Amino acid sequence: MPARDIAFLIFADCSMLDFTGPLSAFDAANRVSGRALYRITLYSEPGGLIRSSAGAMIQTERIGRASFDTLVVAGGGAPREGLVSDALRRYILRAASRSRRIAGVCTGAFVLAAAGLLDGKRATTHWRMAAKLQQMHPQVKVDSDRIYSCDGKVWTSAGISAGIDLALALIEEDHGAELAKSVARELVVYHRRPGGQSQFSALQEMDGGSERIRRALSFARAHLHQEVTVDTLAEVACLSRRQFDRSFAAETGQTPARAIEQMRAEAARLRIEQSQDSLESIARATGFGDAERMRRACLRLFGQPPQAMRRLARLDEE
Repeated sequence: MPARDIAFLIFADCSMLDFTGPLSAFDAANRVSGRALYRITLYSEPGGLIRSSAGAMIQTERIGRASFDTLVVAGGGAPREGLVSDALRRYILRAASRSRRIAGVCTGAFVLAAAGLLDGKRATTHWRMAAKLQQMHPQVKVDSDRIYSCDGKVWTSAGISAGIDLALALIEEDHGAELAKSVARELVVYHRRPGGQSQFSALQEMDGGSERIRRALSFARAHLHQEVTVDTLAEVACLSRRQFDRSFAAETGQTPARAIEQMRAEAARLRIEQSQDSLESIARATGFGDAERMRRACLRLFGQPPQAMRRLARLDEE
């Protein structure tokens, strides 16, 4: 089998790990397998030396008409404020039409969205930028609590180390789980963090910009074991239901109902992994009411049912 061409598109002020992380995974696949499975090339719009956010200079080829198996658009310094040039947009569209798949790491999703490649698709990005991505590109189905996401031939991931998770998933798709596992061991990282695993703890990190939304979130965290409705949160925030829905989505990047479910699921996951309590009792204690409702939420948000999460936690302890 000939080597697959993997192209990385980077930008000035790029975050090094956003591309060196996944790049190292493909390189490790070559070393571990003893074969040239991947050929890796770095590109930029102007070509030549590109300065990273850390000050290191990276040598790149200028974007052109070359075809690839996979194009990975790195984040960090990726244009975010509608500054994607017409030439870059055309290049991305042309590369997407010729490539088997295309991926965006971290804020690389903004470039794909600007080219229209994420319209109607599920995508993720770094959790700090998820609300902005949704605001700038409302036609994208932003899933802010995923480590990586795949919708058709388009893959996206959260930032920093999540790019390695994405690369491991691509390697597994190409060459199977055993090689991906060997690459993970070589890199001393987890073999497989499910794409649906939360980027951060919703219990601690989810926040609003205004005092009213923060007050509603604090109330929800403190009353997860009870019935918490969106109407109740609107009352706590001293806003009408319509104003609350609009403000909450603008400040957190998701609906109030989704946020409550995410906080419940995060609380349930901690108990599932760290306690011996039955799934029914955990479901009641975290406000789901029954184990089946909790199971559906865990599948949707974490990509795993509670039983699998508990098994993996036990394996990690061995």
